[in-house]
Amino acid sequence: MSLFATTIAGSLPKPAWLAEPNKLWPAWRPAGAALDDAKRDATLLALKLQEDCGIDVVTDGEQSRQHFVHGFLEFVDGIDFARKVEMGIRADRYKAMVPTVTDVLRLKSRVHAREAQVARAHTKRKLKFTLPGPMTIVDTVADAHYGDRVKMAMAFADLLNTEARALEADGVDVIQFDEPAFNVYMRDVEGWGIEALHRAIAGLTCTTAVHICYGYGIKANIDWKATLGSEWRQYEQIFPALAKSRIGQVSVECRNSRVPSELKLLEGKDIQVGVIDVASEKIETPDEVAGVIGETMKHLPKEAIIAGTNCGMAPMRWDIAFAKLAALGKGAELARRRYG
Repeated sequence: MSLFATTIAGSLPKPAWLAEPNKLWPAWRPAGAALDDAKRDATLLALKLQEDCGIDVVTDGEQSRQHFVHGFLEFVDGIDFARKVEMGIRADRYKAMVPTVTDVLRLKSRVHAREAQVARAHTKRKLKFTLPGPMTIVDTVADAHYGDRVKMAMAFADLLNTEARALEADGVDVIQFDEPAFNVYMRDVEGWGIEALHRAIAGLTCTTAVHICYGYGIKANIDWKATLGSEWRQYEQIFPALAKSRIGQVSVECRNSRVPSELKLLEGKDIQVGVIDVASEKIETPDEVAGVIGETMKHLPKEAIIAGTNCGMAPMRWDIAFAKLAALGKGAELARRRYG
């Protein structure tokens, strides 16, 4: 890959003809076979627009998923979606209606075969696919069966591993596990979170990554960030464990995130540096993007830096999201000229 290769955290806004715009849990517009066709078409559009913006490692944009966690859970037996309860998630940062685990967890079938295979067939660029991490899943469901968060997390990790191995066989180059919960339950990361990730990546030979951030640009997350003070030090507590892990890449939020210099604690890893703020509608300039890359070079070797977005862009306005991606592509090119 080129110096300062570009990628996104994973999700992109869905076209208005596919789902309600600007919502984290959008309702689908079509139904039945028409919905399947619309998901395929949105995936192809997401790929083309990423390529046009100069993104080097593209994703399917999570166009076939209503939510990054529940898009996986829909294919798991042992979960009752009719038995939803309101639960505080991310340490009660906000409330959500979540399904209930009522029995032993098993995969019904392949989860993301269609969208991964469509994406692989229609781009020659490196392809990344995202899956929810085990800790984040257990923080987003109610448990009426296992009675133990760690035991349930390991069960989910085994299911994730089955799907991840199949995605690798589909031709996916990078498999990324999204773990925003790592920024909330820091003590558990070393206690069992890394072990669960290792189970999820067992046997993979493709590049593996974990994405950790301060969340989507929704009000609950923005309000939480406002309480964190002048320096956000969650990363400092979990990076040493991640540095010792078998995960290949770590994706972190850097743009406007008040993250101090603990990036150096990830020595030996490739870092997807978030240079695009998804909590603001302000469109970054290429110079601002290049500037964040330059700042991270104070703490990381430039060869380890991948330029990305802070988090998923699913709830954002379509026009703003793709303007930001264009700035990402141009900013990385500017950084290559400036620092290469």
